[in-house]
Amino acid sequence: MTHLRARDGTVLCDHAEEHADLDLADHDHDHEDAHEHGHSHGLVDRSILRSRAGIRAVSWSLAILTATAVAQAFIYSRTFSVALLADLIHNFGDALTAIPLGLAFFFRSLRGERIAGLAVVLAIFISALVALGQTIERFIHPRTLSHLWLLAAAGVIGFVGNEIAAQVRLRAGRRLQSAALVADGNHARVDGFVSLGVLASAAVVGLGLNVADPVIGLLITLVILRITWESWHTVRNAEIDLEHIEETDH
Repeated sequence: MTHLRARDGTVLCDHAEEHADLDLADHDHDHEDAHEHGHSHGLVDRSILRSRAGIRAVSWSLAILTATAVAQAFIYSRTFSVALLADLIHNFGDALTAIPLGLAFFFRSLRGERIAGLAVVLAIFISALVALGQTIERFIHPRTLSHLWLLAAAGVIGFVGNEIAAQVRLRAGRRLQSAALVADGNHARVDGFVSLGVLASAAVVGLGLNVADPVIGLLITLVILRITWESWHTVRNAEIDLEHIEETDH
């Protein structure tokens, strides 16, 4: 340590000690600033992560169900099966429900997720009504089916597409605590088994019972109506959980 002294030996000031203390303080301050600065940039808002994960899940399920509906639409143009038409309308409606749900995640709005959940329920109900109308029309004006092997393939395609979409939605919905995604996932899972009704239609019609096609179409419609009711309860009962998440975030 160096001291500044007068000619008589008196210590005038301790520049080295003061400078050392100042340098140490500045170093500590700079280190803390750098530490805090680094951590602040490393943090990502939880709502942003939730938004990204939700959009990713919705996008994947939208792509899967759209591809499923397009494949089934092509097969319907060859077979004109009303059972397949009921399933096709429903799958296409399911794909469209991803739009309001994706927007809710994009804007990071829990209220938007509630609305999207209700939109999902409404879309399911409308698809049931459309399918019911087509089924009644087929009872009145029956027609012989052709390309039964294609019809059976459409049922398998519908089952596989809906099951994959269900897995994507359910995993994301449970992880993100999104009632709308969970409702949509359960809905897609049941739809997969509904699509197997198309496979059954092809099998029974192949035995010579053409009336089986509109009958199975009617059964599919009734199942869709039941899905509507169950999805409504899922979304409605989850509002309390969403409100709890919203309060926690604030």
